[in-house]
Amino acid sequence: MTAPKALDTPYAPPGILSAPYRAATIGILLVVTLIAFEGMSVSVVMPVVSKQLQALDLYGLSFSAFLIASLFANVVSGVWADRRGYPVPFLLGVVLFAAGMGLAGAATGKELFLLARAVQGLGAGFAIVAIYVMIARVYPAEVRPKAFAALSAAWVVPAMVGPAVAGLVADAWGWRWVFYGIIPLVIPALVMLVPALRRRPEGEEARPSSGPRSRPVAMTAAAAAAAVGGGALLYGVDKLHVAAAPSAAAVAVGGALLLYGLVRLLPPGALRFHRGLPTTVMMRGLFSAGFFGVNMFIPLALQSVKGFDPTAAGIALTTGALGWSTGSYLQSRRTAEPYRRIRLGAACVTAGILVALLSALPGVTGWIAVPAWIVAGFGMGLGMTTVSVTALRQSPANEQGANSAALAVTDMLGSGLAVGIGGALINLIGHSPTQIARGFVVICLLMAAVALATTLLAQRVR
Repeated sequence: MTAPKALDTPYAPPGILSAPYRAATIGILLVVTLIAFEGMSVSVVMPVVSKQLQALDLYGLSFSAFLIASLFANVVSGVWADRRGYPVPFLLGVVLFAAGMGLAGAATGKELFLLARAVQGLGAGFAIVAIYVMIARVYPAEVRPKAFAALSAAWVVPAMVGPAVAGLVADAWGWRWVFYGIIPLVIPALVMLVPALRRRPEGEEARPSSGPRSRPVAMTAAAAAAAVGGGALLYGVDKLHVAAAPSAAAVAVGGALLLYGLVRLLPPGALRFHRGLPTTVMMRGLFSAGFFGVNMFIPLALQSVKGFDPTAAGIALTTGALGWSTGSYLQSRRTAEPYRRIRLGAACVTAGILVALLSALPGVTGWIAVPAWIVAGFGMGLGMTTVSVTALRQSPANEQGANSAALAVTDMLGSGLAVGIGGALINLIGHSPTQIARGFVVICLLMAAVALATTLLAQRVR
């Protein structure tokens, strides 16, 4: 008898918590959880911050500052990661994020708090893109879907408990400790990620790209144009109902700058949905637009139209996070081709939006938004995570940073523009309960059309 050959043994891919990857996985998940917790908590304490700092418009401006700064940092981080590796942009991102939290906690006026939000946005933008590249370089290809599933799951706990914890901390110790409390947790994350930051890419050595999206000066200029253009566009859309002429000018200038930047930031042919990677990158933005364009207005509709209190209205968003985690886990099983999973995910988002629309209608219980958002969240977990994995698979090793940045750019712009347009529709239609219900229905129909277009375009990912 002879011993069985090693080749006869079925190959079992390592898990993300196996010995070689355990520290990196835990460190990555902790960083993402901290960023997610900050994002979920800010909206809870913002009314208190606004009152204490005597800035009633602080809520909207703070999110705009975060978005614009993140958009810029995403691109710079991607170029940096492709040319020099992911460790430096990741470390810079974490340090900036922690510094922004400290500045926010110490803010004594509106200007300093807005600066703090911009610094937080820079940190989050640098860190998230570097984490994407880190996953591509540290984990084998067959393990990456599990890593991205875990990445999505890292948003679930903050989505479920973040608002409640932030409220408790603000009530017990003040809103400043919502920001201060996150800073010490950054240290263990960095300690666990030290081995991953020293590790060289597996299998294939990443070489600096010589393509147009690897030129630092050109890409930085494009990122600046896209960030300024996106900010001007969002500002113009938000103020269109107040001052039509100057707002329309801001929309036109912002749109032109945004288009200039996107042509240079996204893969060639992305804006025309060319097959393969260009469409894969655009899928990220379409998913975000459809889902978040409704997600932000569900609490408004339930509270203003159905009389829900904030806690009850937030349940729908929490259940959406649970559906997202489930969909993300199932995509890691990879039982169908990527474009089929993306198409199914977009179909679930479409169905969830159309059912959520019913929650604002007379005679229909608002609680119907709960199962609706479970379905929509499931579609996001299935589709968005598949998009991330597919984009990295379609990217050469020396363009993983640029394409990770492109994913982040379309993600933020999709959600930001959708929410801005939704807010403009609410302002245009009116703020009475009946008018808010009508505006919510219009928003749902518009975003359902976006999600349906995502379903139809999914086959172009192949």
